[in-house]
Amino acid sequence: MALKTRPFDVAEHLKTDEDICDFLAAVIEEGDESDYIHALNTAARAKGMTEIAKKAGLTRASLYKSLAEGGNPRFETISKVSKALGVRLVARPLRGEG
Repeated sequence: MALKTRPFDVAEHLKTDEDICDFLAAVIEEGDESDYIHALNTAARAKGMTEIAKKAGLTRASLYKSLAEGGNPRFETISKVSKALGVRLVARPLRGEG
């Protein structure tokens, strides 16, 4: 009998607002700008693209387009989606990093 597998999707494991916040924070710490955009896509799928688009004041189609692979969202869009996901973008000193 063949083993059936399916692709791993992080969105399926983001159950709470705290999960989403921790996930996005980890991506900010470890990833780059494109990783964060991909993480926003993942978190928005976990919460529901329609709900996040509505909270962010965007159409569902524009949200998909902005956060798609190769998308180039404006900072305003990133900020609105982050807020819709219940997270705040915060500046803090690097303290010897970078």
